[in-house]
Amino acid sequence: MLYQVYPRSFQDSNGDGIGDLPGIIDRLDYIKSLGVEGIWVSPFFKSPMADFGYDVSDYRSVDPIFGTNADADRLIQEADKRGLPIIVDMVMSHTSDQHAWFEESASSRDNPKADWYVWADGGRDDDGNPVPPNNWQSVFGGSAWEWHEGRGQFYLHNFDKGQPDLNMHNPAVQNAMLAEVEYWLEKGVKGLRLDAINFACHDLELRDNPVKHGMQGNSYGEQEHVYDKNRPETLDFIRRLRQLTDRYPGTFMVGEIGDDNGMGLAKEYTEGDELLHTAYNFTLFDKSLSAGYIKGAFEYFNGIPGDGYPSWALSNHDVSRAITRWGGDVADPQRAKQLNALLATIPGTVFMYQGEELGLPDAPIPADRVVDPASERGSLLEGRDPARVPMPWEKDANQAGFSSADDSWLPIPDRYHEMAVSVQDADPDSTLNYTRRVNAWRKANPQLADAPIEFYQGIDEPLLAFKRGSGDDQVTVLMNMTGEEREMRLHNYDLIEDVTGQRLLGPGEYVDIKIPPYGLLVKAADETRPFPQPSGAQGQWQRADGTPLIKAQGDTPGQSWGDRARNLLREIVGENQENKPAPRGPQTGGFRPA
Repeated sequence: MLYQVYPRSFQDSNGDGIGDLPGIIDRLDYIKSLGVEGIWVSPFFKSPMADFGYDVSDYRSVDPIFGTNADADRLIQEADKRGLPIIVDMVMSHTSDQHAWFEESASSRDNPKADWYVWADGGRDDDGNPVPPNNWQSVFGGSAWEWHEGRGQFYLHNFDKGQPDLNMHNPAVQNAMLAEVEYWLEKGVKGLRLDAINFACHDLELRDNPVKHGMQGNSYGEQEHVYDKNRPETLDFIRRLRQLTDRYPGTFMVGEIGDDNGMGLAKEYTEGDELLHTAYNFTLFDKSLSAGYIKGAFEYFNGIPGDGYPSWALSNHDVSRAITRWGGDVADPQRAKQLNALLATIPGTVFMYQGEELGLPDAPIPADRVVDPASERGSLLEGRDPARVPMPWEKDANQAGFSSADDSWLPIPDRYHEMAVSVQDADPDSTLNYTRRVNAWRKANPQLADAPIEFYQGIDEPLLAFKRGSGDDQVTVLMNMTGEEREMRLHNYDLIEDVTGQRLLGPGEYVDIKIPPYGLLVKAADETRPFPQPSGAQGQWQRADGTPLIKAQGDTPGQSWGDRARNLLREIVGENQENKPAPRGPQTGGFRPA
């Protein structure tokens, strides 16, 4: 499990209202307490911030708003001392238009870097105005081509016009990007998160994308992205990148794959031992959440040929938070606990976005405070500001403890103060402390990392039912994906036996149960490794007659998790770590290090 830190919103150390690297360092012990195995840090490189750091103007310099290169060195070292590998967010398909490479490339058509970016002549309309060379559209809205008057050509930008696409077909460009990566590997980072990596290469013939059936093709979402991304040459570049990272034992690479066929590409990009270690897609960023949707997503991925290794996330800095997408305005702590338990029980590498451990919802952003460049442009992405509001640390502190400034770069709502770390840290039953327990359980059961997920068939909505592992390692997971109590009749013999130990004898037999709102039940075959059930009604599953569905494992809900589990939690996320050698790279919980 990796924890994503969005630096602008994590902790401000110098009072300018923007989070920074020293702020992350100050909170490393908190991150460690979550039981995660590494930290993905969103870009902190020098940038004009047209897209808040995903437009890099110098890969080897820390942007002054985030600190200095010495701060980056200290972050890597201090995190390593705590056994928390740092994974840097490398943007390799494009740079900023203020990068020295682009400035040189744009200066003429015959300079040494003239073909380091994607340039095209296009055409002219009847009035003599430049017309883009094809129909490609930007993810952020509008044409993916921007006219450059000085050079007299269009340049490609799949995102903001301030993010020109590199020409990754050029070996010199590939060599330059590999050198930027090696600069950070030499500094001790343990992994790379490759932003929008399937955008790295384009069709050299610049052919039009096909238009989706019944649409006009005037926006990014109305096209089939055959030629503007997902090109086979991207895999060749990833092979070169893998050869480089393999020279640094323990380093791993995760790729961001955004596409209508995201799961298929994730399998393709992680096939064998020459490509990415893992790739995550946007499947679980959907607005709908049902047992059938989750079941369908995993079964579809498992049915794709190949042995590619999956990664999953419920939220990140580019989408509405899961608790809002799937829980509405209420942001019920029971829903938050259930979603974090889901992360802890699914296979592969999982990502937890900062604030998910608190159950934070999206924050309201007044119209005059919107800063997201993707807002209101016909963008495929909805406004992302609500998911990027700063972390609340102290209930009664200025800016909820995020900053000493009079204001933060995005406004922190009063609601966040009530959900602050200081509030939840003191409550054993809080979302934060429950998340620590389930993360500890996941980390303590590395044998499940590669165990397939198997769904029980014939189960009606809203019950999600699956199992992982076999024999003494098997766990059976049941979740009510709604906030309503339901009565259900179970006919699946295997599920009934796995949960209750009762074997039905013949057709027509069943067990009637009551499932609580946002109910969560995880049955471990080995009772010495019980899953931490949530307290209260959420963890109390009953038969129709009111008797418990299963005998409690460990302690009863609402009480402590038991001496063995409590000691296990302390060992994993607590104390006595100072003298333990930090691993070179992630070793458990779904990673496949080199």
